[in-house]
Amino acid sequence: MLPAEFPLYFCGLPFRAHQVRKKLGWLLGAGEIRQVLSDVYVDVRVPDTVDLRAAAVALLLPPDGIACGRTAAWVHGIETTALHAKGEVGVQWTREATDVVQVGELKVTSPIATTVELAMQLPRPFALSAVDAMLRSGIADRWAVRAASAAYEGRPGIIQARQILRYADRRAASPGESWLRLRLIDADFGQPDLQVRVRGPHRDYLIDLGYPDPLDDGRRLGLEYDSDRWHSRPHQEVRDEARRTELEALGWHIISVRRPDLWGSYPALELAVGSFLCRQPRLPRRW
Repeated sequence: MLPAEFPLYFCGLPFRAHQVRKKLGWLLGAGEIRQVLSDVYVDVRVPDTVDLRAAAVALLLPPDGIACGRTAAWVHGIETTALHAKGEVGVQWTREATDVVQVGELKVTSPIATTVELAMQLPRPFALSAVDAMLRSGIADRWAVRAASAAYEGRPGIIQARQILRYADRRAASPGESWLRLRLIDADFGQPDLQVRVRGPHRDYLIDLGYPDPLDDGRRLGLEYDSDRWHSRPHQEVRDEARRTELEALGWHIISVRRPDLWGSYPALELAVGSFLCRQPRLPRRW
């Protein structure tokens, strides 16, 4: 690595590959720079901020371009996992947006307009996870977004957007929780409660999603999305198992859901939830 006193590459500003030419591979291999977007890089010591993201996008847009869609959401601070299956952003821009804000040198659609666009344009699971993320960040208000969506009446995707905005909830703590909630809604199990608090004798628990009404056996049903990042290591799995045992002692059935359970083709999740709720899921699955 570079010594601490060595100046940042390009004064810490993002730059494109042609500016370092043949040195690009060496700099990446040495861990001196990192990729921000396709063909845009920055010194590794520069933190990931809204201003950095805006400056990176500005390098790829024409002077009159306005970032929109997934690109605008990313500039506003939303993580890529909520926007695309592969965590990719890409560059979306337009010259015709009217609800525009300035972020550094970049013009970008406002958080409210961006949220409506995401609800209209993205595939349903990512439309919900993206809108949930926008609401959770605090940069968009659910009721303001609903009101703004009226201006898009008659445009492609507005029917989906109205549905997504009806389901959206800022309490969803991760994209996986948003996808899981949509699977339950699509299966006709109704909208589950989010972040269900369960009081124990020594501590309180928060369950990602739950149906608090007692089942036939007197217990209640909770579901939790276990991401690979936080739930795949042996010590994490031991911790999760102990937690589920404690919740079962408090009268809860807990279904642990992993990413393959959401994106596989077999409706095992719907069948499992239906068996607890004594309801036939609506099938086939929509996604």
